[in-house]
Amino acid sequence: MAAGVAHWARDISMVDDVDGLNLAAFTTFASELLHYVKKIHFVNNAGGEMFFDDNGDPPAVFGLENQKILPDGTIQCVPVGSISLHSVQDREVNINGSVIMWKGGTTQAPRSVCSEPCLLDSEKQLGQGSQLAAMIVFCALWGNSQIRPHSNYFNDFFSDATNCVKCPDNLWADDKRQKCIPKVKEFLTFADPLGASLTGISVSASVITVTVLCIFIKFRNTPIVKANNRELSYILLSALVLCFMCSLIFIGQPIKISCILRQTTFGIVFSICISSILAKTIIVVIAFTTTKPTSKMQKFGGLSWIPGSIIVFSSLLQIIICTVWLFIAAPFPENNMKSETGKIIIECNEGSAVMFYCMLGYLGLLAAICFVVAFLARNLPGGFNETKYITFSMLAFISVWLSFIPAYLSTKGKYTVAVEIFAILASSAGLLICIFSHKVFIILVRPDLNKREKLARK
Repeated sequence: MAAGVAHWARDISMVDDVDGLNLAAFTTFASELLHYVKKIHFVNNAGGEMFFDDNGDPPAVFGLENQKILPDGTIQCVPVGSISLHSVQDREVNINGSVIMWKGGTTQAPRSVCSEPCLLDSEKQLGQGSQLAAMIVFCALWGNSQIRPHSNYFNDFFSDATNCVKCPDNLWADDKRQKCIPKVKEFLTFADPLGASLTGISVSASVITVTVLCIFIKFRNTPIVKANNRELSYILLSALVLCFMCSLIFIGQPIKISCILRQTTFGIVFSICISSILAKTIIVVIAFTTTKPTSKMQKFGGLSWIPGSIIVFSSLLQIIICTVWLFIAAPFPENNMKSETGKIIIECNEGSAVMFYCMLGYLGLLAAICFVVAFLARNLPGGFNETKYITFSMLAFISVWLSFIPAYLSTKGKYTVAVEIFAILASSAGLLICIFSHKVFIILVRPDLNKREKLARK
């Protein structure tokens, strides 16, 4: 109404004279009328306020409708609320949320967020959607070496972080992903229960082997010690002592010299050990075949240089392999930060894996040759025929090292070193028990059997 009056007054003002009325007086009248209209403010019979704003417009009431798609495809508009501007100071929105039908046929209102928050160990990343080439947001797990920015998390369980901070290689994220902490350094130590146990076994086995050697030296003139070249027994027992003791080089923090000595010492000492057993086996074959009148081996019966030559030649080949290994790619200590979570594994890098397995392969070849020779000579006559015991010792040796390879490849950290130490101790113990236990038993418990007459009759 007020707007109509204003327009009417403006139109009249464009006419110079209307039936003799004074234009100035009429303009004043129209302005006063508009002023009074703006001041109108009352409550009608329905309880609603009536007023006009500065533009002369009455209060507005807007209805809100929810469009529902019926099963037959038609659209039905259902009133769900209103927006009322019923007073100057108070503006009201009324919505009946229980009757609103959202997409998917549910009455539950969707969350007003672009995406759900991620857990603390994940971050928001954008990915390409499969439909309409839309960008989707998903939670990607953080790495254990990554932390969240402090400004992007809102409680102890969820994070809205869209990026993460990578810790340095020598540090690791704490449990709450809030700061980088030092990684734990790990290597097999003498103070570690596992390292202490292996050390105790190694020292005890070495003492037992030295005791056996002393027994053989003390009873060196008895028939059971003199048979099959007692000097070879001394060499073998001495090599077994070194085999047990060389496992101690594997315990402790790896340094350059220990990494070099670990595998090379082990390879050379075990080659001496196996070649000594091979020499003992060949001597047994020569000793019994030369007793036949038609044997072609008679001319080798007095050749005492054969055992020593076998040991020197077999060990020399292993020494050459280890020397080439050191020149090509010598082992060295390194900090392995990738194998285990939150740990820096200080270990020896073998340098050349090919040369490492060449060294092991050569030991396996010596053991296989020794096993075949001993197996073929197991039925030779004689009370001091050791080939049966040598066959069992080689069978135990080969079994241990065949089991070692998959176990060595499947373990990590200090347990890798522990597996190799166990293989060294187990194979050495197998050789000591299979070859010398029955002889020590006869020497100490049944001396009545340690006589030439008994053995000759046998």
